[in-house]
Amino acid sequence: MTAIRTQVAIIGGGPSGLLLSQLLNRAGIDTVVLERATRDHVLSRIRAGVLESGTVDLLREAGVAARLEAEGIPHGGFCLSDDDHLIRIDIHALTGRQVMVYGQTEVTRDLYDAQEAQGTTILHEVSDVVIGDLDQDRSIVDFTHQGQRKRLDCAYVAGCDGFHGVSRRTIPEDRRRAFERVYPFGWLGILATMPPLADELVYANSRHGFALASMRNDHLVRLYVQVPQADRVEDWSDDRFWSEFTRRIPAQLAHGLTPHPSIEKSIAPLRSFVSEPLRWGNLFLVGDSAHIVPPTGAKGLNLAASDVFYLHQALISALRGQGRAGIDGYSDRALSRIWKAMRFSWQMTTMLHRFEGEDSFAAQMRRATLDHLAQSETARHDLAENYVGLPY
Repeated sequence: MTAIRTQVAIIGGGPSGLLLSQLLNRAGIDTVVLERATRDHVLSRIRAGVLESGTVDLLREAGVAARLEAEGIPHGGFCLSDDDHLIRIDIHALTGRQVMVYGQTEVTRDLYDAQEAQGTTILHEVSDVVIGDLDQDRSIVDFTHQGQRKRLDCAYVAGCDGFHGVSRRTIPEDRRRAFERVYPFGWLGILATMPPLADELVYANSRHGFALASMRNDHLVRLYVQVPQADRVEDWSDDRFWSEFTRRIPAQLAHGLTPHPSIEKSIAPLRSFVSEPLRWGNLFLVGDSAHIVPPTGAKGLNLAASDVFYLHQALISALRGQGRAGIDGYSDRALSRIWKAMRFSWQMTTMLHRFEGEDSFAAQMRRATLDHLAQSETARHDLAENYVGLPY
């Protein structure tokens, strides 16, 4: 068996794993990243596009923000709508901060380029990963790569391998606790080459269901409609999508809208999920391996970034001999912020979506909540503070 020695083994080569590796490498900590897919596949994933201010700051710290700052679109607010009534949340005026529209694919590309420049070992198409000796001074990660069985000898393991990865399942089932809410609908999303419908994101509540008008840049939009959980992409032609989308967004946005062909179309199920604890011996869970949020509120990638923030500081201190308080407190510290983001995502989801079988009371509560936001600066401030990102 081929043996490789490193300080931190990172399982998962998506944005959270690459960002953690980048931050550790810049601090002089050696890492090896294992990814089950090819690089092209990782970069083909269509994901979130709104970055909290704290995430942008962390990317700056990692030295990968040059293209983001040149090409990203700063947003000082966003809009909610109740049928044709638009409510603007001025997050810059309310918090002094802003978010950045910059696609997760672009973040990942920037991180790949930076990691290659540093000469980090990133192994793709890795399979049959087994994590062991987590209660020892040194841990191991066995895996298959290029037809050979290999072993990583490391001080710590970071599980950044997503909801279906091996890392969370390595924690004994009787020692972890899962909390989950599965929503009875999904989001059908399309990419289309066209100018954005508005200068900022619009989250639309309507009697016909939810819709979201978002963008990736000045000529590429990402648009969504709420669909039943059982729907398939094949059920939705472009014509059907545009018909539903235009009747769910405010009339002033729909007026004069010219439908464009979709260049990508997919359905994302919505769920809230948290697994506790985030640490088991020398293993630490990061991002989707530990938690999933609905896309409402754009917290998925941002929540993974906050995990990385806490963990990279903790690992640097431990590996420099400066104490283990950070790694001992990682799970509690990260979970405190995770649950606040869960609450916000749940709030946004229930405020903007129709639920199958709901009564007339639920619709009135949505309307009252949106009306309260329109009239109360205090309510808007709370929403803005959470949207732009709670402090680390």
